[in-house]
Amino acid sequence: MTGGPDIREYAGIYLRGLMMGACDIIPGVSGGTIALITGIYERLIEAIGSINPASAKHLFRGDFRALLDDLEKIDIPFLVVLLAGIGTAFLAMSGVILSLLTDHAVATYSFFLGLIIASAVILFLEIRSLRASTLAYFILGAGAGFLLGGIGHLNVGHSLPVIFFTGMVALCAMILPGISGAYMTLVLNQYEFMLAALRAISLPEIIAYISGGVIGLLVFTKGLKYLLKTHPGAVLAFLTGLMLGSARMLWERGSLEGDMLTGGWIFFVAGLVIVGAVEYTKRRYTVSGA
Repeated sequence: MTGGPDIREYAGIYLRGLMMGACDIIPGVSGGTIALITGIYERLIEAIGSINPASAKHLFRGDFRALLDDLEKIDIPFLVVLLAGIGTAFLAMSGVILSLLTDHAVATYSFFLGLIIASAVILFLEIRSLRASTLAYFILGAGAGFLLGGIGHLNVGHSLPVIFFTGMVALCAMILPGISGAYMTLVLNQYEFMLAALRAISLPEIIAYISGGVIGLLVFTKGLKYLLKTHPGAVLAFLTGLMLGSARMLWERGSLEGDMLTGGWIFFVAGLVIVGAVEYTKRRYTVSGA
């Protein structure tokens, strides 16, 4: 790069981070989709892909020259500014969503349910060929999701190891099509707790969550990308079933607060419409950018 940093460029990246963070904290809308629509998805993937886990070895061995060589390959200013935007949105939105869950639980869970159902349908439509094996993976995913959705009834607690594991699962969801990390946090019964931790800036919980996510990305990214490349139909069918099956948790939580049918249907429809609008915009961008 020649000359100093372009302030306007980084301001734009920060604003994109704000939009990604606002979506990532809401179950059902992927920040990755926003990255695609706003034109930074490829740069984001390339920056994450440039992170070499072996750099940790250079640090422990005191080989700082090799460490600096690895760091120079990463688009650090881009990642720092983008993460700053995402973090700002998380802090700003956490209190708002907590208030909505407390004061308007039926409406909020109905809205989340609409987001998830619409996302699952769109994900299913990505399957190019339907076979008996595809249906089998869908049923397997639905069964796993149904069981996973019941975790909310279990008192697994909010210990740091549990939060670490939740971070691993949630951030790995970022590289899976159509899956929201916030939704996986909600399914694992850590969503409201982590929102409160963000609002209070409770560093032990936040660090445990982020650390788990980083480890998950470094350990599982290659395997997940391999499965998506070699068995896309099976993966998409399983993920669709997983989302639909685990949606029982949203219905059950909302039903405990009131009548989901009469009190939440308009918010459910709003969730469907928003995901449809985001998907339409993404497809328009993809076609125009092709």
